[in-house]
Amino acid sequence: MPRISAKPDLRKAESHPANDNHLSAPAYTSILDLIEDDEDVTDIARRAERLGNAVLIVMALCLIVAPAVYLTLAYGI
Repeated sequence: MPRISAKPDLRKAESHPANDNHLSAPAYTSILDLIEDDEDVTDIARRAERLGNAVLIVMALCLIVAPAVYLTLAYGI
């Protein structure tokens, strides 16, 4: 009589469709491996800092302008 089990056979787990747990995939992958030079790192850091400053300024302006717009529309000043 054949043995019936709800658990998949672990030896054949890689052959199942839609299996993302491949044993042949490298265990350690990093985005830092794609960056080749120190100049690239400084360029990425410079752009990130500029973007962060721009986002901070826009957020501050929205915190000032949004209540003013609300008061103007609500009270007709």
